[in-house]
Amino acid sequence: MSNLKTESRLEKICASGEFAVCGEMGPTRGADPDAVSRHAEDYVGYVDAVNFTDNQTAIVRLSSVAASLMAKREGLEPVMQMTCRDRNRLALQADVLGAAALGIRNILCLSGDHQQFGDQPGSKNVYDIDSIQLVQTIARMRDEGEFLSGENLEGAEPRMFIGAAANPFADPFEYRVIRLAKKVAAGADFIQTQAVYDVQRFERWMQAVCDRYLHEETHILAGVIPPKSAGALRYMKNSVSGMRVPDELIERLAQADNPREEGVRICVELIQQVREIEGVRGVHIMPVMWESILPTLVEKAGLLPRPQL
Repeated sequence: MSNLKTESRLEKICASGEFAVCGEMGPTRGADPDAVSRHAEDYVGYVDAVNFTDNQTAIVRLSSVAASLMAKREGLEPVMQMTCRDRNRLALQADVLGAAALGIRNILCLSGDHQQFGDQPGSKNVYDIDSIQLVQTIARMRDEGEFLSGENLEGAEPRMFIGAAANPFADPFEYRVIRLAKKVAAGADFIQTQAVYDVQRFERWMQAVCDRYLHEETHILAGVIPPKSAGALRYMKNSVSGMRVPDELIERLAQADNPREEGVRICVELIQQVREIEGVRGVHIMPVMWESILPTLVEKAGLLPRPQL
C-alpha cells in the first residue's frame, strides 16, 4: 500500500484487496447534536466508512460537513457527500478545504437531486460545475496544489479519497460505462453505484467495465438497500428514476409472512451475489431510515470481522 494518496481508512481497505463495506446515514432535519451518536453503535465495527448525505432528495438537512465531523467524534470514518446543486465553484472549493482541515478524508461528488423533487421546489439550483468537473477540481487541488482557476493553494492540499456515483441501470445502457470512464479519467478513486436489485443487468454492466479495464483504475462498491415491504420495492420500481427491480422480488415480499425478515434475506443474497462478480471491490449499504438493521446485514452476509488496518 505504498501508493496511497491519503490517510483514508477506506482507501487502505480498498488498496489491501479486502472487500470494503460502507454504510450511510441521512442527517437529521434539525440541529440535534446527538443525531449521529444515536446510530453510532449500529455502525462502529461493522463498516469501514459511513456516507453522510448532502440535502438528499433536495430536502434541507444538517450539513454533511457537520454530520461528518460528528461521525469522527464517534469513531466512525465519514464519506462526506457534496452536491453541485447547491453551491458554485467558490463554495465547493471552500467546503472541500474546510472539510479536509477538519480531518475528513473521503468525499463523494454528486450532481444532486433536482430541487423540483424536494419540499422547496421554488429554490434556485446552481450547477455551476457538474459532478465530473467537481471530481476533476478536487483531484487537481489534491494532486497539483491548484484551484480550478489555476492559482496555487497556500499550505496543505486537501488529501481526500475522491468518490463518484454510477448508475448501471439508467438508459441508454451503453452510455453508462462511457460516463463512468469520464469520472475515472477525471480522478475518481472509488465509485458507489445505484442500489442493485437486478443482478443480471448489474453483471452485464460490470462485464463492460472490466472489458475497458476500469475496475483496475478505480474501486467499485455496489449499492444495496434492504427493502422493508413489497410497497417499498414497487415504489422504487415505478417512481425512482434509474431503478430496476425484478417483479419476482416484489412478489417474494408480497407473499412473505414477515416482509422485513424477507427483505433482510433478499439484501443478504444481493450482497453475496455482487461479491462474486469480477471487479466489485466492496458494498455500499443504504439502510434508509432503518439504521438498526445494518449489523444484522453485515453479519449475515459474512462480512465480519472488519479488517484492522
